Amino acid sequence: MSDIKITLPGSETVTLSGQTVDKLIRAGDGDAALLYLYILKTHGQKTSSEAAIALDKTKGWVASAMAVLSRTGLVQLDNIDAGSPETPSHQSNPIYQEPKQYTEHDIKQELKPGSDFSIVVDETQRKLGKILSPDDLLRLFGIYDHLRLPPEVILQLITHCINESRVTGDGRAPTVRYIEKAAYTWEREGVFTLDKAEEYLKNLEAKKSARGEIKRVLHIRDREFSATEKRYVDDWISMDFKPDALAIAYDRTVVKTGKLTWAYMDTIVKSWYNKGLHTAEQVIAKEGGQKRNTGVTGPSHGAKPGSDKHGEPSIEESQRMQRLLNKIKED
Repeated sequence: MSDIKITLPGSETVTLSGQTVDKLIRAGDGDAALLYLYILKTHGQKTSSEAAIALDKTKGWVASAMAVLSRTGLVQLDNIDAGSPETPSHQSNPIYQEPKQYTEHDIKQELKPGSDFSIVVDETQRKLGKILSPDDLLRLFGIYDHLRLPPEVILQLITHCINESRVTGDGRAPTVRYIEKAAYTWEREGVFTLDKAEEYLKNLEAKKSARGEIKRVLHIRDREFSATEKRYVDDWISMDFKPDALAIAYDRTVVKTGKLTWAYMDTIVKSWYNKGLHTAEQVIAKEGGQKRNTGVTGPSHGAKPGSDKHGEPSIEESQRMQRLLNKIKED
C-alpha cells in the first residue's frame, strides 16, 4: 500500500505510510484511527482532557483508543523520533501514558489453578460460550491488572455486556474488545465494587428509559438514536430536562426550521438551561406571550405564524405550547 497524504485546511498536510494504514486496518478500531489522526494533527501536544473535548468523547474513550494504538505499536514511549509523523513527540504527556504491555508469559504466570485471574478466565469463557484467544486473554488481563477491576466486578461487567448484546445487538455474545471498552468506562466512573456496579447499572437503566421517552416526543420510531443524536439527548438528560420540556423545544424547532434540526433544538434547550428553565411549566410561564430575544440562534427562515418577527413566542404560541403540554400529559 502506497503512502496516503491528507490535506488539512490551510497549508497543513499529514502523511500516513502504507504500513501505518495497514496497522490501523488490522486493528479494526475506528476509535483508534480517529484518535491517531488527532495525535498527528496536534503533533502529540495535547492532554487526554483536551483530546476528549476536541473529539467530543470521554476520557475513558481516549484511554481505550490509546490502548489499541499502544498494542499496534503506532504509539510508543521509548525511542521516539520527534520528527516522524509515525511516532509523534509525546513524552511526559498524560494522553500517552499507555497501559503496561503484557506478554503471554505474564498470562501464564497468573493462570495458576485457583488464582483469582484463573477464576475470572473460566467464568468469562463459560459466560461467553467460547475459549478465549491469546488476544482476548491479554485484553481481559489488562482489565484485571491495569484497570484493577475486582474479579466480581469484572464478571458483573461481562454479564451486563451480554445482556446489552441481547437487547441491542444481534443476540451474539459480545467480543472481549467490546467488554474492554466498557471496562474503561466503568473504571472512569469509579465502579470498583458490586454496590457501585448496582448503582451504576440502575442509573444506566434510568437513562435508557429517559431516552425512550425523549424518542417518543421527538417522533422517532423504528430505529435507535445515532451516536451524535445520543450525545445531544444525553446532554439534555444530564441537564435535567424532562420529555415534556423537550417536546416544546422540538415543536418550536419544527415550526422554525420545518424539521428536526438537532443543532437548532440544542440551542433552544441550552438557552433554557442558562435561564434556569427545566420544565414545560417553567418555559410556558417564563417565555409564553413575551416578545423578547430568547438568545436562541439558528438558521433564519423568517417569522412563523404565532411568533413575532424575530421568531420569539407570542401569546398565540404560548397557548399552542400549553395545548401541546396537555396532549403530552394525556398520552
